[in-house]
Amino acid sequence: MCVKRQVYYTRGSGFRFDKLTALSEVEGQPESKKSGEIMKALVKTEKGVDNIELRDVPEPTMAPDQVMIEIKAAGVCGTDIHIMHDNFPYWPPVIMGHEFAGEIVAVGDGVEGWEVGERVVGEPHTLACGKCYLCRTGNIQICPEKRSPGWGIDGAFTKYLPYPPHLLHRIPETVTYEEAALVEPTANIVTDVLERAKVEPEDFVVVLGPGPIGLTAAMAAQAEGAREVMITGTEADEPLRLKTARELGIDHVVNLQKQDPIEKCMELTDGRGADLVVECSGAPPAIASTPQYIRKLGRICAVGLTGKRPVEFDWDAAQAKVCTIIFNMSTFYTSWDRAISMIASGKINAKAITTHILPLERWQEGFDAIEKMAALKVVLIP
Repeated sequence: MCVKRQVYYTRGSGFRFDKLTALSEVEGQPESKKSGEIMKALVKTEKGVDNIELRDVPEPTMAPDQVMIEIKAAGVCGTDIHIMHDNFPYWPPVIMGHEFAGEIVAVGDGVEGWEVGERVVGEPHTLACGKCYLCRTGNIQICPEKRSPGWGIDGAFTKYLPYPPHLLHRIPETVTYEEAALVEPTANIVTDVLERAKVEPEDFVVVLGPGPIGLTAAMAAQAEGAREVMITGTEADEPLRLKTARELGIDHVVNLQKQDPIEKCMELTDGRGADLVVECSGAPPAIASTPQYIRKLGRICAVGLTGKRPVEFDWDAAQAKVCTIIFNMSTFYTSWDRAISMIASGKINAKAITTHILPLERWQEGFDAIEKMAALKVVLIP
């Protein structure tokens, strides 16, 4: 596919999106006739709760230093739900979606090392400035200028996505696009739990929250050599989430409304406490409980977002444990190939936690299922 770049700017955002137009369609034609094709896209149209529509939008074009990706599968993240509820930063109107897998269908003239037909996933670290202290120290994922696809610039809940190749990673043929759509959340867990909180061999690990991120964290901890992993949830989690945790072989699955999880943790650790607690629920009561699980000099790994709900936290209890609290946001470069490998090897069972694969037109069904706790991971197919 040959393409010509036409740059547009999204209303009120200051960020550009590009429209894909085949050169054969535009060269030699008057400017007024140089129009691209139309594609469906899931758009957060304006600020406020809801305001999400499936719209016809122009196909984008790419810059010479980009590739064009045809999206084959895109996962719905908890961030997308927070955006729906107006509880996460975003710049509307914007096409949602940042967890994606696809195929390169065009390569810009300035791009080397990538070819049409390659299967890829992409780090969502677009528009990082490359100049600030964080970028210069290898932390582009938290650059203040970063604007990721799906909230800062147009994202993956559509057919085509232009992308900078330095953020791409190849996926093996043995991994389906639907599985590869879970690489981004898996990379988050690799960054947060394995690279930052550092699961050590023979650690006793507690995971709070049995959603797709919590289940991924539990599998990752087991794969890293944890002695045992305990995961907790509520009665509402029992029909699907806790059931899945048992099917995945998580060592201890605790319904906290039927059994005291802190007592269970102490029983399993001879009263010492967990080496590591991974908080994936984002629920204020669960966050508040984390110091009660850990041993002295233990670690708390914060993964879940609260959706701006206030949290009462016993700071003195945490300080008395002399614990380490590790806050997390986004992914390191090193976590991506590791995440791909873990999915490809089956250490992370992406299929088991993907409960819904839906066409883009049925996005509302997927979002509703997540909110009703009737889904784990929802993957949309544009």
